[in-house]
Amino acid sequence: MQGRDERTLGELFSELAQETSTLVRQEVNLAKTEVSQKASRVGKDVGFLAAGGAVAYAGLLAILAGVIVLLGQVIPMWLSALLVGLVVVAVGYFLVKKGLDALKREDVAPRQTIETLKEDGQWIKDQTG
Repeated sequence: MQGRDERTLGELFSELAQETSTLVRQEVNLAKTEVSQKASRVGKDVGFLAAGGAVAYAGLLAILAGVIVLLGQVIPMWLSALLVGLVVVAVGYFLVKKGLDALKREDVAPRQTIETLKEDGQWIKDQTG
């Protein structure tokens, strides 16, 4: 192989193009892996949220029916159902809001890839400068 100083400008640019191409492919693979890992984690969290919500919903329906019947002994049944329904809607709103806020805090950006792309940009500048 020729020494570094003996290569022509064309050979140097060819080598730079090959190395840049390899680097870009590696960065794309890194980004895919990083995004996939974060998406998997978020998907798992959403799955737990949905499963827990379904089980709690079944129990809640039984409890609510009991509360409506109990209140129906003191006030008219329609008013009992209306009051219980309003309370349930308010509680549901706050639970959904909390879940959505937690999902918004999850950072799905490929931070490691972004950082290495910055480093790669600097490397390319150093190689051509």
